Amino acid sequence: MTQLPPPSVGGDGAEDVPVAAFDDAHLQPYAKHPRRAEIVVGACLFVGFLGFVAYGATYWVGGQTQVEAVTLGLGFFGFGFAMSAWGKYLMPKGPFTEDRHPVEGTEPEVQALAAAVSERGKMVFRRRGVLGGLLGLAGAAMGVVLAFPLLRSLGPQPMKALDTTDWKPGAYLVDINARRITVDDLEVGGALTVFPEGFVGSAIDQTMLIRPSSVNIVTKPGRETWGPQGYLAYSKVCTHAGCPVGLYMEQTQQLLCPCHQSLFDVLDGAQQVFGPAPRPLPQLPLYIDSLGYLRAQAPYDQPIGPGFWERS
Repeated sequence: MTQLPPPSVGGDGAEDVPVAAFDDAHLQPYAKHPRRAEIVVGACLFVGFLGFVAYGATYWVGGQTQVEAVTLGLGFFGFGFAMSAWGKYLMPKGPFTEDRHPVEGTEPEVQALAAAVSERGKMVFRRRGVLGGLLGLAGAAMGVVLAFPLLRSLGPQPMKALDTTDWKPGAYLVDINARRITVDDLEVGGALTVFPEGFVGSAIDQTMLIRPSSVNIVTKPGRETWGPQGYLAYSKVCTHAGCPVGLYMEQTQQLLCPCHQSLFDVLDGAQQVFGPAPRPLPQLPLYIDSLGYLRAQAPYDQPIGPGFWERS
């Protein structure tokens, strides 16, 4: 076991704790080849830094989760391995022992001990400037990218984003293939997902077009012209949790949300009759133009989707 140098005696007879020298045997690193260990640690820190940066860039542009997992794992591996290797191979190997001294020390002893500890800490990093810089760089990159899920995933508040859609007066109803819908496209009992022309695939615009009858349908007072020749259109975004209401049950004339089993009566303005949905599905007023195409009279009669904190 390595011993610290024996305490020296000051001019006043008090025992002083010696200031450690850089070439003391117990302060030498554990590695047999410190330079090689420094290179390995530095390389691992750099790899960790690159991994964190790659993860941050991939996450920020909305990349694949597999790539995010690989890059984040590479960053943690490089950073963690470097810190473990640094602690084992580049720190003073010790062990450090010394004779027991009286608990109460003199003022010169306290000052000498403070100087020894200070010098010892400085000597550990005196020849590790590059490693210290890489450590700070990798640590900063890790801290920044780990905040990305909090900063980016939350996104902006919905504000008024759900209050309006792309349905405008005169908008053509089109299917997923952008084909305009005509009055002859659905048989009685049929259903189809439609969008406003130019916005195929839009989540907020998706609409269930159904035909419960072949004659005009009035679902609520004031909606006398909204259901020409038995065509009805309701928002496909459930008012409970925003799931797509994609199932039409012809026999009961109801729309079903498969997520939480909310039921809506299509002949009563999509009034909710079962499940957790708090309000009816918004209805889109329709008309048939002179060429037989189904078009929107106006936007939805109310905001689509579930309630949120900006909506009264």
